[in-house]
Amino acid sequence: MKPGIHPDYHPVVFKDTASGDAFLTRSTITSEHTIEWTDGNTYPLVNVEVSASSHPFWTGTARVMDTAGQVEKFHRRYGRRK
Repeated sequence: MKPGIHPDYHPVVFKDTASGDAFLTRSTITSEHTIEWTDGNTYPLVNVEVSASSHPFWTGTARVMDTAGQVEKFHRRYGRRK
């Protein structure tokens, strides 16, 4: 890597505001907010609205759409092709 052209890559805590879960990872993002982590160090804190801990797809709470029912509803509304 060339020196001086890459952004600072440092530890950051991301906190899911929906579930309250937080995780420590590395990122180039900066933040004015900080949090003291369980290891006793202080890290920048980034609040996110949705993460894997609260997203319906990853938590298994995603709704499956009844596609057969939608097709039947379409046929009732507009009729079948002859």
